[in-house]
Amino acid sequence: MGKSDSVRLYRLKRMLNELSQKKGRGTELISLYIPQGKPIHEVIATLREEYGTASNIKSDSTRNHVLDALTKTMQRLKLYTKTPENGLVIFCGALPTNGLGSEVVKIFEIEPPKPLNIFLYRCDDHFHTEILKDMLKEEKVIGIIAIDSSEAGIGVLEGNKVEVVDHITSGVGGKHRAGGQSARRYERLREMELNDYFNRVAEHAKSLLIDTYNVVGLIVAGPGPTKDDFLKNGYLDYRLQKNVLAVLDISYAGREGVREALEKAQDILQEYRLMEEKRLVRRLFEEINSSKGLAVYGMQDVINALKSGVADIVLVNDNINRVRVEVVCKRCNARVERIVSIDKAIQVKQEMISSACSKCSSIDYDVYEQDLIEYMDELAMNTGARVEVISSSTEDGKMLESLGQIAAILRYRIN
Repeated sequence: MGKSDSVRLYRLKRMLNELSQKKGRGTELISLYIPQGKPIHEVIATLREEYGTASNIKSDSTRNHVLDALTKTMQRLKLYTKTPENGLVIFCGALPTNGLGSEVVKIFEIEPPKPLNIFLYRCDDHFHTEILKDMLKEEKVIGIIAIDSSEAGIGVLEGNKVEVVDHITSGVGGKHRAGGQSARRYERLREMELNDYFNRVAEHAKSLLIDTYNVVGLIVAGPGPTKDDFLKNGYLDYRLQKNVLAVLDISYAGREGVREALEKAQDILQEYRLMEEKRLVRRLFEEINSSKGLAVYGMQDVINALKSGVADIVLVNDNINRVRVEVVCKRCNARVERIVSIDKAIQVKQEMISSACSKCSSIDYDVYEQDLIEYMDELAMNTGARVEVISSSTEDGKMLESLGQIAAILRYRIN
């Protein structure tokens, strides 16, 4: 079983964030984007030409770093018989390891999550990660309008994140109960106010849901008949009107209505990651609260469940920011591991290698560091389990955070 989509996405986002923060001394960092179908030998020929050009760089250190990076990139490309299905991206350059003069040429390979259609070679003081970052943006965005006669909320569902982007109050008075001409006059005035309110909502919806977010679908919801009047009388821009996915009866309008509409639209939106995360977290809490006991939470309990093959699905927050540090004694191969926060990793490694081995008293170690989510995903692959990365920005993500940011749904109960 391979990595889950959420783990692959997490790993790629983390790598791009790290790469985008790296800086070279000069224009020494190479960004190479190779589109699907482009022959590898053509790319190597282009890089040989760049090698000849780079030989004329005046600065000795810059010239040597660029030539070394080009050589390393061409050597890596020779390992490919053809370009991968979606293309290939290589970042290579001299990166400082401990201040000025400590540069080491490092290379990073990425297979894009979607087909790459452009060829790009760029040598700069930073890596150009923008094209890959754009690929990670959610293409399908759904709009939500929750409306009644007093207020309207406009929201967007983008990937695993729902956001209320606007809130509009109507200023429309309640229905007048008195009889006679004054009642009819009041009713006409109310209709004018309602018409103005509907036009304002429609204009805000066009500006946000078409011009800003370019939604591919729209859910209109609200209590009572107001939402139906809003739709059937043609206030909405035709591009939104034709993309209405559902009209839902809900209890509230405004901000609360947007969230309630999202709850009611789960069948319609089941392909969206947010809905999958919501289902997983709810299932976890159902297991926690049931008598079956098919759930554990907390770092060590989850890792133990993975190692023993008991875990079926592991849920972990995307902001857990922890790593696994392992030291291996070079003499007797004894291993010690610790799970620590990223900002304490260097300190912990120093502490671990400064202590003598408990088995042979040696202080000669190999040291390894691995992102916690990737470590758990490796454990999961060994037993056919899967790891799901849950967004920390959602309500369900915050529920998982209350359990220590990590939990597991089990295959069977642990004795």
